[in-house]
Amino acid sequence: MVDEIAGSEKGMSAGAQVVAAVVVVGGLLGALWGVGDLVGKPYDPDKPATCSPSHSAPPTSQIVTGAQMCAALNRPDLPALLGTPDEHAVNAWGNDGAIEHADGTKTATPGAEVGLKSHHVKLSSSYDRFPVAQLAELLGTTVQKQTVLGHPAFFSSDRTLALTFNAGGKSSSQPGVMARSLLVAKDAKDGGGSYELVVWRPDGMLPDDATLTRIAEQVLPTVPGWSAS
Repeated sequence: MVDEIAGSEKGMSAGAQVVAAVVVVGGLLGALWGVGDLVGKPYDPDKPATCSPSHSAPPTSQIVTGAQMCAALNRPDLPALLGTPDEHAVNAWGNDGAIEHADGTKTATPGAEVGLKSHHVKLSSSYDRFPVAQLAELLGTTVQKQTVLGHPAFFSSDRTLALTFNAGGKSSSQPGVMARSLLVAKDAKDGGGSYELVVWRPDGMLPDDATLTRIAEQVLPTVPGWSAS
């Protein structure tokens, strides 16, 4: 979901390539939202991007919106939190998506994404009933348990998927770079639901955990509905 990826693809005709995107394949809260917002989106590389409006409506007024999450994530000091203070946001948007389950029910997953030249950051919120500790046990040794602002949390890694969409509406895919994820329980009692912060780099280097923790500690308390206890 980044303009830099589109620009770095070699050997593809400019007429055939519309946009290339990067998505987290197995992200716990991941979904293919945001790709539609990127197509044809103009931006000024010399100015920090502002949050683009979502094209979908939130399922209920009781749930934080993608626009609110984008406002929380697209903060002026995000580049500094990432360790690249001289950069600025190239694109930013929110989305009010949902995951549909086999029984027809839906779980709201509003979120936001901010892209810089060196990093891409995605923040999602899930309103499911799964405690973070339970998810950590299911994943076993592949995760690293953590506590963030008194909330149960864990780190995990996943590979992104590079997608290319052509003018005919067809897409092709190939393995992308690795992404680092931090899943944080919505409340200290871990009663269900979570926030997921995902960071990846176009150069393929895996973001360090200290960076994700630093961002989460600053951003999550500014998301409407965050529970400090």
